Amino acid sequence: MATEIDEQSSTGPSRASRQILGILMLGTFIGFLNQTLMNTALPSIMADFHITAALGQWLTNGYMLVNGVMVPLTAFLIQRFTTRQLYLSDLTIFGVGTLIAGLAPNYPILITGRMIQAMGGGIFGPLMNVVIMNLFTVEHRGRAMGIIGLALNFAPTLGPTVSGWIVTYTNWRNLFFMVAPLILLDLIFAFFKLNNIGEQKFLKFDFLGVVLSSLGLGSLLVGFSNAGTGNWGAFDVWGYVLIGLLITAAFVYQQTHAKLRLVNFGVLKYRRFNVAVLINVVLMIALYGGAILLPLYMQVVMGRSAFESGLVLLPGSLITALLSPVSGALYDKYGARNLTLVGLIINAVGTIMLGLLNFHSSLLYIMLWQVIRQVGLVIVTMPIQTEAFSALPLHLIADGSAMFTTIRQLAASFGTAVLVTIMSLVSTNVAHGGAVTANHQLVGIQVTYFVATVLVLIAAGLTRLLKVDGHYHAPDDKFA
Repeated sequence: MATEIDEQSSTGPSRASRQILGILMLGTFIGFLNQTLMNTALPSIMADFHITAALGQWLTNGYMLVNGVMVPLTAFLIQRFTTRQLYLSDLTIFGVGTLIAGLAPNYPILITGRMIQAMGGGIFGPLMNVVIMNLFTVEHRGRAMGIIGLALNFAPTLGPTVSGWIVTYTNWRNLFFMVAPLILLDLIFAFFKLNNIGEQKFLKFDFLGVVLSSLGLGSLLVGFSNAGTGNWGAFDVWGYVLIGLLITAAFVYQQTHAKLRLVNFGVLKYRRFNVAVLINVVLMIALYGGAILLPLYMQVVMGRSAFESGLVLLPGSLITALLSPVSGALYDKYGARNLTLVGLIINAVGTIMLGLLNFHSSLLYIMLWQVIRQVGLVIVTMPIQTEAFSALPLHLIADGSAMFTTIRQLAASFGTAVLVTIMSLVSTNVAHGGAVTANHQLVGIQVTYFVATVLVLIAAGLTRLLKVDGHYHAPDDKFA
């Protein structure tokens, strides 16, 4: 284990630990920013390369797909390679993909650049989790994860606003050229300041596990992405989902019966890890699905521009940035149970008030309740993630991080598909077979926000399963 852990005092982490945290935060911020950076730029890219919206959506969906497929591999990669080897390699891969995409003369090369980006970006989050759990003592993990929450929570919501401004006033290629200097800067810092954390294990590569997990998770993510149209009866939705479930089941069987494993499913024997994962699943279904509703309301119902839609989201993003470190410190002091409950109730209030949107709602009203919603979100996300990892012994953190992240991405993708489907079905039914108008769309959005509220309240009820003090020291007992 790295010496930085030993250098920590009762007053806080060492300077070296804080430097490593800063390096990881910048890389994670860049990776998560790129998940949503393309959303607003899509119309400009479609016009330049003369492609359809269905094809253009893969700039975002494809990125998230490759990201998701990479996550199960992270448990092996993090243990097989040193921290420096893995992080420097991932930054380099991400940088190469960024340059390819920025200079792309046609759409296939642009997609290739995005896929290469995703291969590097998929490692940042899980690697960050493992390093923090190894680097910081129990008393300081919440604060460290809260700081990292700047990247996890702030970057995806900032992406559409930044993208809208750049595309409106410059060229979409600057979305990539803007990121390139940040990657180079982080690469330089990491080369000189990043130390190896944890112990390197010379594991054998589970080729069959990689194939099964990639095909299974990939099929599920594609199916859920296609379900965003609301047509679950189409083969490219239920077919991919069914194939994904069957292959994923085969992957789980293979992993629990083979000596050579890609992911250790033993993490699921820890009750408190399972509780935190369950709460996070319900929360992700509600929040990621709900996140798509506000831009739809702004642009489809109100007729506002994508840039204006991004500006409405900006105050909530800024609040997220300010409160992420605070939520981590509160976790260290009060634990996960009470903190998570308070955050979910706050989020539920913001969500239900957004469900009352109408044609006359002011921008101030929308901003206010979106900010309230984000306040609740930031109070919950990092504490519940810290709680999950703190329930595991250090030698299982890499596997736990891969498991937690994979399930979170599936839940987010599934949640988006389900809530968009609910919105579409309600809008269609209200139209009574006629053309769906903005008024019908508004009713669909309102009902879907209420459904999201119910899901958040279910997650709040599940917090009763968490331990009162929220802290978990030296988890030697699997069922503690």
